[in-house]
Amino acid sequence: MPMIAAHARSRRQLLRFLAASPLLPWASQSALGQTAPTQRLPDPMLWAPRELESLIAHPKEAVNVFDFEPVARKTLPPAHFGYLVAGVDDEVTLRANREGFLKFQLRPRRLVDVSTIDMSCSILGSAYASPIFICPTASNRAFHADGEVAVAKAARVGNHLQMLSTVATTSIEEATSARGGPVWFQLYASPRWQIAEALVKRAEQAGTPGIVVTVDDLGGRNQETLVRLRRSDTRQCSSCHAPGWGYVARKPNYDGLDMSGLSTVLAPNMTWEVVKRLRDTVRSKLLLKGIMSHEDARLAAANGIDAIIVSNHGGRSDDSGRATIDALPEIIEAAGSMPVLVDSGFRRGTDIVKALALGAKAVGIGRPCLWGLGAFGQEGVERVLELLRAELRVAMQQLGAPSLKDLTPAMVRRA
Repeated sequence: MPMIAAHARSRRQLLRFLAASPLLPWASQSALGQTAPTQRLPDPMLWAPRELESLIAHPKEAVNVFDFEPVARKTLPPAHFGYLVAGVDDEVTLRANREGFLKFQLRPRRLVDVSTIDMSCSILGSAYASPIFICPTASNRAFHADGEVAVAKAARVGNHLQMLSTVATTSIEEATSARGGPVWFQLYASPRWQIAEALVKRAEQAGTPGIVVTVDDLGGRNQETLVRLRRSDTRQCSSCHAPGWGYVARKPNYDGLDMSGLSTVLAPNMTWEVVKRLRDTVRSKLLLKGIMSHEDARLAAANGIDAIIVSNHGGRSDDSGRATIDALPEIIEAAGSMPVLVDSGFRRGTDIVKALALGAKAVGIGRPCLWGLGAFGQEGVERVLELLRAELRVAMQQLGAPSLKDLTPAMVRRA
């Protein structure tokens, strides 16, 4: 009997280990004697399983950025959390962005003096403490009362580049003041040229050095995770969410603009002719965000674009299934001397160092900053960025790269 009990105890321990393993995120649990889940687990649960009863109580308790998402889930209303985490359709792209990093291996060089690591960089002529930038994300006050102001203050603490969304719940002037310096402005051009022109002029008057035109969000989204979580939200939201899309047009950056007759702030009618018109209008640096093919990278260079951002909107715009890290090498080759930035799915210092070694000039962080914001406000965002800087520093040391210029494509191979 003691041997049988010991065997049963060992088997239970093994099953618990396998169930928690991030190496088996989609394995059917029926093989373990449990009922298979009816829907996918939340994103970080696939990579760093968490026990909900052991949630962190303070940002400093976090050991990686994944620690913040379960806290945000507990803190936020279901619909707001659903908006934050949802991909589209089967969320293949959402997961591909994480799986994509497994296709690339690092090739460390030894016997290099890495006692001092320099992560400082210049992004289109502006100096920053690291190549980690904050992606433009909409409606930050849905996650914390301080919204984009809290994010801007966190960016100021770590000297990070911040990009502000057109549909932010904070105006570009307020974000610039909180950041203590210029922020870049992400542009949803809308179907009407006069709207795009007015937004660009306002951003430039506020001192923005960069206009980031999103080209990959063209219409509707089938965000099933959001729909399902919204159904479980019992709050009365009519005071802040008017029927239809009108509440988006009331965001601060649209103040004073005539939005009548428009049914969307997106630009499904955008073509290269519109891009050329923007190039002729914008005095700041002009970037295209959402490039995922070498053909479009070459066209961007031919049309005088200053830089591009390889992005699939974090898996929120289409379900192509292609990770940005997978698309990055061909786009960098096609871009020539035009700088290439990248975002979508970056969660670890090793993720970031892979992109930098492949040739990216900077790497954007989106959802993790919002996890931190939703969990703890400004302090949460600061800690997310602090953890990523620390992980990047260690990754550079282990790779044998004392500065960003020492990161080369030879340090990465496709598995």
